Amino acid sequence: MDNKAMFKIGYGLYVVTAEENGKHNGCIVNTTIQVTSTPNFISITVNKKNKTHDMIKNTRKVNVSILTEKASFDIFKRFGFQSGADVDKFAGYTNMKKSPNGLYYITEATNAYISAYVQQAIDLGTHTMFIAQVVAAEVLSEDKTLTYDYYQENVKPKPEPVKAKKGYRCVICNYVYEGDELPPDFICPICKHGASDFEKIQ
Repeated sequence: MDNKAMFKIGYGLYVVTAEENGKHNGCIVNTTIQVTSTPNFISITVNKKNKTHDMIKNTRKVNVSILTEKASFDIFKRFGFQSGADVDKFAGYTNMKKSPNGLYYITEATNAYISAYVQQAIDLGTHTMFIAQVVAAEVLSEDKTLTYDYYQENVKPKPEPVKAKKGYRCVICNYVYEGDELPPDFICPICKHGASDFEKIQ
C-alpha cells in the first residue's frame, strides 16, 4: 500500500490550544473539520502523545487557530516539533490573544479562530477524536488557509542530502532513523508519526 496517497487528501493545518491549571499549551494538527452546522460541531483528532491531548481531555475546552499561507516554519517548530511536557511553548511568544473561554489563540498567520467545548471523545488507538460544540469564532483576515500540500511545497524545508547513512527518513519532518531495518512500531521522536510515514534512504 502506498501510504503517500493519504497526503493527497485535501486538509489544512491548525494550531490547537488548551489550558489546564494555569498552563497554556498547543500543538499542530491536520485533522480539524466541521461536522455539522446546526448545531455547529467540529471534530479535532489529536495524537495521544501530545501534552495538549491530555489537557483537552481533562478540561474539555479547546481553541483552533486556522493557519494561513503566510505561516513560517518557526510556527511548526514551536508548536509541532517540541513537547509541551518539556517546554513552555508560549514562553517568549507574543502573537496570541485570549478568547472568551480563557484559552490562547494564535494571531500570527491565522485567518480565524474557533472556540469549542468537547461533547464526546472517540478513542482511535494512537489518537483521540474530540467532537466539540463551537461556542465562539472570529475571522481575523482574508488570507488563504494553509493546506498540507502548500506546507509540503513551500513552508517545510527541503531535506538535506544524506551522505553515507543507512536508514529511513520521516516524510513529515525529515528526521532520520539510522539502521538497516525500521521497527514496525517506531514512532518519530520529533513529529510523533509512525513507521508508515518513513521512507528508506536510497
